[in-house]
Amino acid sequence: MLVLDGSASMSEIGFDPTAPTRIDEARAALAQAMPRIAMVRRVGLLTYGPGGSDACSGIDLRFGPIDDAAGPIIAAVDALRPGGLTPLAASVQAAAEALNYRTTPGIVVLVTDGNETCGGRPCALGTALAAQAAGLTVHVIGFRVQYDPFAWDNPEAQTYDGGAVVAKCLSDRTGGLYVDTQTVEELTEALEAVLGCTVVGRAPENRKREG
Repeated sequence: MLVLDGSASMSEIGFDPTAPTRIDEARAALAQAMPRIAMVRRVGLLTYGPGGSDACSGIDLRFGPIDDAAGPIIAAVDALRPGGLTPLAASVQAAAEALNYRTTPGIVVLVTDGNETCGGRPCALGTALAAQAAGLTVHVIGFRVQYDPFAWDNPEAQTYDGGAVVAKCLSDRTGGLYVDTQTVEELTEALEAVLGCTVVGRAPENRKREG
C-alpha cells in the first residue's frame, strides 16, 4: 500500500512563488516511478488530508493492491487537491488493515512532508504492528520534511529522538527503511527502491508481490 500525504502543506508556496509545490513534485515522481514499479508489484493507494468532515478525518482508501496500478495511482494523485492536517498513525493503520496485516505479509510505504498533526502516536503504532502482524514492513519516505518538535497535536515529538520526524518510528519498529528526499529525482529513486527495485532480483519471475 502506498500512503500519500495530501495535507494542506503539500500545496504551500514558499519564498519563490514560481517554484513547484510538493504535490506537483510528488506527481512528477510518481509519473516516473509507478510504470516501472507496477511491472513487478501490485500496489494500492491511500491518501490523507482533504475531504473529511474535519481536518483530521480525510483518510481515503482509494483501492487495495491491484495489477497495473500505475495509471490509477497517477490519475488519483493528479486529481488530489491537498487540504486538512496529517493523521499519520490513523492512515498507516488503515493501510495495514487493507492488507489484512494480521494474517498476510505486506508492505506499506508512507510518503510524508512532516509530522503527525492529529494526535496520533506513530511510535506506539509501530510497536503494535510489529507485535501483531504476520509480516508487515513500513517504509517511510520523508519529502522536503518540515519539522516541528513542539506541536501539541504530535504527542510523541518531544520524546522521540530517532530522527527528524516521528514517522521514522514506523520504519524503525517494523524493520523498514527511512529515506529523506528533497527533489523529484530523490523521491523517484526512493519509491523505486522500496516498492520496486529491492525486490526485482528476489521475486520469482513473472510473479508480482503485494505492497
